[in-house]
Amino acid sequence: MFEKEFDLRYFEMGQRGEATPVTILTLLEETAADHCLDIGHSLYDLLEKNIGWVLLSGRMVMERYPRYKEEITIKTWLSSFRTFRGTRENLIIDEEGNIIGRAKGYWLFFDIERRRPTRIFDEILERWEINPEESIEVDSTEVEALDVATYRNEFVIHRFDMDSNEHVNNLQYLQWTMETIPDEIIDNCYLHAIDGNFVGEAKYGHTIESLVEPADYEQTFVHTIRDLDSNKVCSTARTVWREHK
Repeated sequence: MFEKEFDLRYFEMGQRGEATPVTILTLLEETAADHCLDIGHSLYDLLEKNIGWVLLSGRMVMERYPRYKEEITIKTWLSSFRTFRGTRENLIIDEEGNIIGRAKGYWLFFDIERRRPTRIFDEILERWEINPEESIEVDSTEVEALDVATYRNEFVIHRFDMDSNEHVNNLQYLQWTMETIPDEIIDNCYLHAIDGNFVGEAKYGHTIESLVEPADYEQTFVHTIRDLDSNKVCSTARTVWREHK
């Protein structure tokens, strides 16, 4: 396992003095990037070869969010590899050693110039040992894309929404999703779980719509991000919310 410690800072907090969901995903991404650096294949080294890692799908479950100045540790490891992709596991641990969050992501090794998957380098496979232990089970229930929804927002994709792979950063998808959740949920609940799937690319300069529809069970919503200019679905997700204690 690879471990990284974080001291939660003021600008990473929400109104209640707790880290936001976007903050947690950012820290998970930073830990994964340092894990790449640790084996001598940093994301910038890969970028020089027109290669990057692209998130296909994932799940995050938080029992609580860390507080301002709380120190947390993120442990990450690879539980499986295939020719073009790997599965990354994560545990989020508080100062007392309690697991407060779990996450899993399915990542694709991607040729940025050709816009298609490519084989993972042998030297990466040799340096990253596989630990088959899973941090969390993934809900395999398919989320159908929405055509219309109770809640809807539009956003223009700006330059700084893009990452080094010339994709919209996956953090931005979560931000668009959060912005479309009804206020009464945002004000009184926290994001307990999210399952997301990335279906297609959103393009720089295009307008996207974020659709949110309440599910049949309490405090659960389904989501769709669609590129309006190309009329393509970019992502689908399911979120579960819990009331603040």
